[in-house]
Amino acid sequence: MKLLRLNALNTHSLSEKTAVTIGNFDGVHLGHQAMIKQLKAVADEQKLKTVVMIFEPQPLEYFKAYDAPPRISSLREKVEYLTELGVDYIAVAKFDHTFRSLTAEAFADILKDKLNAEHLVLGDDFHFGKNRQGNSEFLREFGFDVTNLSTIRLDGERVSSTRIRQTLQAGDLALAAQLLGRPYSITGRVQYGDQIGRTINFPTINVRLNRHKPCLHGIYAVDVVCETESLSAKVQANDSTQHGIMGYAPTALFGAGHVGTRPAIKQEHPEWRLEVHFPDVSANLYGLLMRVTFLNYLHGEKNYPSLEALKAGIDDDVDKLLEFRRNTPTFPF
Repeated sequence: MKLLRLNALNTHSLSEKTAVTIGNFDGVHLGHQAMIKQLKAVADEQKLKTVVMIFEPQPLEYFKAYDAPPRISSLREKVEYLTELGVDYIAVAKFDHTFRSLTAEAFADILKDKLNAEHLVLGDDFHFGKNRQGNSEFLREFGFDVTNLSTIRLDGERVSSTRIRQTLQAGDLALAAQLLGRPYSITGRVQYGDQIGRTINFPTINVRLNRHKPCLHGIYAVDVVCETESLSAKVQANDSTQHGIMGYAPTALFGAGHVGTRPAIKQEHPEWRLEVHFPDVSANLYGLLMRVTFLNYLHGEKNYPSLEALKAGIDDDVDKLLEFRRNTPTFPF
């Protein structure tokens, strides 16, 4: 797979003719996966290369900033999932004032001149260009072959990024996993925090979210793997007898995950955090790239009246999550 920055491409940048699909692809869910499957089938039949065109930031993030819907997946996660699906190119379009002002004709010219598109695979409600003036019929008249894919449904309801956001916010991780085709996870590097957890005997890793705000909010059982080395081996290599609780995936550790703004901590500028406490672990994990997979929702974030009450609440949460681990010997990834 090759990653392309659309605004950096020259005219006729791709010499090979391509089949292209276009969208946010937030979550790369079952509907998106069906789109990629159709894209690859068209490309194989017509001897074309496959291109997925995505927007960064996502359009509503440009228009609404912090008030935009929370992200399911970061750019890095999208690229990883799309790569796993076997596409040849991912073209990232910088969504800014210039891009949003493109006419339908100018947008179609980009597809033709920069991506060398011959065939387009699009959703049945696809619109583009300034004031959403372009659609599939416009593109056919412009000279492209266009295949429209019908909406994918699960249990009679449309599979969409909006539905997945709502499902995650409701704490229904099992349904979210069905809609995504995999358990929900967030990938980010361990960064320095304010280390308050150490002061109450619950040290945590602070995992960079890489999005303006997450879809989740609360306390979760999580499975954590390091993307660059064995996390369990890393912990065991430390000069400590505390090696943690083994997770479900190979080399993973089980942890108590928290996603929220920590209302119990007095802050001038509250910010969203993803923190994970590993029971019985003592290790330096700063800088490591972690994938945190959410297994079970315990409860929403609570505003404890004091640090002592916060400590007691965390202690109870960890006990309940460890009970979940004991009672769930395997997990259906």
